[in-house]
Amino acid sequence: MTRRAWILISVPVLLVLALVLGPLAYAALQDDAAPAPRVQAQPEDAVLSAGTDGVWTVADGSTAGYRVDEVLNGADVTVAGTTDRVTGTVEVADGRLAGAQVTVDVASIATDSGRRDAYFRDNVMDVAAHPTATFAVREPADLPELSGEPVTVPVAGELTLAGETRPVQVELSVVRTAGGVDVSGSVPVTFADFGIEPPDLGFVSVEDQGSVEFLVHLVR
Repeated sequence: MTRRAWILISVPVLLVLALVLGPLAYAALQDDAAPAPRVQAQPEDAVLSAGTDGVWTVADGSTAGYRVDEVLNGADVTVAGTTDRVTGTVEVADGRLAGAQVTVDVASIATDSGRRDAYFRDNVMDVAAHPTATFAVREPADLPELSGEPVTVPVAGELTLAGETRPVQVELSVVRTAGGVDVSGSVPVTFADFGIEPPDLGFVSVEDQGSVEFLVHLVR
């Protein structure tokens, strides 16, 4: 076989191998996303002891985002996107969670891949039309006495994604801190319920279910 013929044969083969093995190698190098952020137990001598009634505001350092499983050329990867652009208020009255609304800037949610994030913003969530997502408490909830040990608070709420609002149930983890109150939670989501079509691009596909997760720091 002449050198020219060898080149003509080998170049297409190498291109095919690159197209097939490239994504596989990339997937093999990907680590699953870190675990969802959760509230942490606090030293009792550092916990505020004042009552909880009043209006609380979401403070700096709060985060929210999504978590979903995807398959990249046969490799399973858990992906999490997060943002610290989170705002909102929580109202506590007579020792009960009376109401709350937390708003997330969807356009700023980021993963470890800029290409994935661009597709998420423009094709999945259409942030030009629906720039934010919200979680709101729909019914008052009993709030146990808060201390440095996390407690679980079941809450009936409403989640708005891509302009669609659906009722959700979530178990909040709540703990008193030196600066206020920390709250974390994870809301299971079936994307079709919100009119969201998970990506299926041939070399990568995304499960039809995921979760919205958050960790907010509340100050008064």
